[in-house]
Amino acid sequence: MQKLVIKGRKEISGKISISGSKNATLPILAASILGDHVRIKNIPLVKDIFTMIDLLNFIGLKTKLIKKENIIEISNNSKNINTLAPYKLVKTMRAGVLVLGSLLTKYKKAKVSLPGGCAIGTRPVDLHLFALKKLGAKIKIKDGYIFAQAKNGLRGAKISFPSISVGATENALLAAFKAKGKTILNNCAVEPEIKDLIKFLKKLGAKIHLKGRSISISESKIKNSKVVHQVIFDRIELGTYMIASSLLAKNNFMIDKIDPAIIRSEINVLRKIGVKIIQKKNYIIIKKSKRLKNINITTKPYPGFPTDLQAQLMVLLTQANGISKIKEDIFENRFMHVPELRRMGAQIEIKDKTAIIKGPTKLTGAEVMATDLRASVSLVLAGLIAENRTVINRIYHLDRGYEFLEKKLKNCKAEIKRI
Repeated sequence: MQKLVIKGRKEISGKISISGSKNATLPILAASILGDHVRIKNIPLVKDIFTMIDLLNFIGLKTKLIKKENIIEISNNSKNINTLAPYKLVKTMRAGVLVLGSLLTKYKKAKVSLPGGCAIGTRPVDLHLFALKKLGAKIKIKDGYIFAQAKNGLRGAKISFPSISVGATENALLAAFKAKGKTILNNCAVEPEIKDLIKFLKKLGAKIHLKGRSISISESKIKNSKVVHQVIFDRIELGTYMIASSLLAKNNFMIDKIDPAIIRSEINVLRKIGVKIIQKKNYIIIKKSKRLKNINITTKPYPGFPTDLQAQLMVLLTQANGISKIKEDIFENRFMHVPELRRMGAQIEIKDKTAIIKGPTKLTGAEVMATDLRASVSLVLAGLIAENRTVINRIYHLDRGYEFLEKKLKNCKAEIKRI
């Protein structure tokens, strides 16, 4: 099994370019089932993307991945479409369930395995199925699979989500594309990745209007022309490297290929902690922080502080002065990195949904184990600032969502290698 070995306390310098968003690419790939010919640019070359491409191939689409250019071309001109998403392709990637909405609206039936992914909570698909049933789908769950059918096609409906869910919003958007009449979705997630999906669906021919947390979709016809779309940057990757450079930047550290307007919340939080950030149109500069301040924060749906940066922020707060608190309000089991950070010397206590972090503390290298995607990268950050050597096991989690992580960090003078 592969491991990462990091020699800590090395200042980093230079520039990092941010890759395309994994969380935007995955629903767009699922949406490509609806089109005839699509070309998607700026996709990240990570495990979850490769798994989704395998799933599209299994369904019967033709894909051509141009790795050197981070481009994929997808054609859906086959008469032999398989409306099945098997367990073997969905078990490691929660986003696999998003093909349900596309298959159901275009082919009127689907059999999709209940999804897997990170062990950060139950993350049920109840809200996905709630929305699809409202659109007229007949659904049953048997032997670990979702069986969905709409013999006469889906029909528009007014759907108010009882709680905000990114995945359920995406699946409802995909299913409503060809639903008869008009669909109104209330209490939706409005993450930048969802806005990017809407932008892509409009190129396919969708009639969609977004206002606040409400989305209206009218019955749409698919355009036969080739659709070209460039995926937005990965704001979670950006936040991760912002935190790394806040701790380790030698002088001015540049992060480019971004839009700072999308990450206002993250920038504001880091500035409150004491991180010096220079903001430009498509890049930012991070200055090494000399004194970090404590903060109390709660993870929230966008535009709040993202749960996907909670673990990374916790590492930063181990170096802040005083007691900080992070309340995790999205997933119920997203503190699994805490025991591993404690092994490295962090002083962190968990009470209910809140992590209480005492700083500043000196971290020391140790052998640790990654438990999920974002937890694994938090251990990378901890290893970079810790004394001596850190060994991180189970790094396949990292490969699901971070493109060229070691290469990017090595280019900035970090000492990190895979064994």
